[in-house]
Amino acid sequence: MAEAIIFAVIVVVVIPVGFLMSTTLAAGALGALLKTDAERRNADSELLDTNY
Repeated sequence: MAEAIIFAVIVVVVIPVGFLMSTTLAAGALGALLKTDAERRNADSELLDTNY
């Protein structure tokens, strides 16, 4: 019975939290990559001064 409870906790809590954290890391990496690419492509734009 204890094994079933442990398995249920893993399936309901651990796996979804791990998935959400991994997608957060992927989104951060993609955002940094796209920001760097945009700054490189538009190096002479005056709009870059307004970006943070």
